[in-house]
Amino acid sequence: MSHPPRFLKLCNEIRAGVAEITTDEVAARMAKGDAFALVDVREESEFAAGRIKGARHLGKGVIERDIEAAVQDTTTEIILYCGGGFRSVLAAESLTRMGYTNVKSMAGGWREWKAKSLPTE
Repeated sequence: MSHPPRFLKLCNEIRAGVAEITTDEVAARMAKGDAFALVDVREESEFAAGRIKGARHLGKGVIERDIEAAVQDTTTEIILYCGGGFRSVLAAESLTRMGYTNVKSMAGGWREWKAKSLPTE
């Protein structure tokens, strides 16, 4: 997918200050049974069509409004993903600004996860 230049510029500027994690690292952590909140920030229709096994949905359009009900403890590790790693970077920056201290964006997103045939539902 080709993104417009100003959107890419914004994402790249924000990405510099956001912690990222790879799809392989997330899969390994899941296999070990590590505890973290895995949040899909894609649109509801994208989530309904398929998602990472065990992910909860909080779309980019509502995550700032709904995160406190879903994850009360601001120190909980939260791993966000979207289609390709752009929306999740934007969402991670917002949650960090809201006081969440352990937020990561999954680089490569859903497309990379599926390309590697990692667990989905």
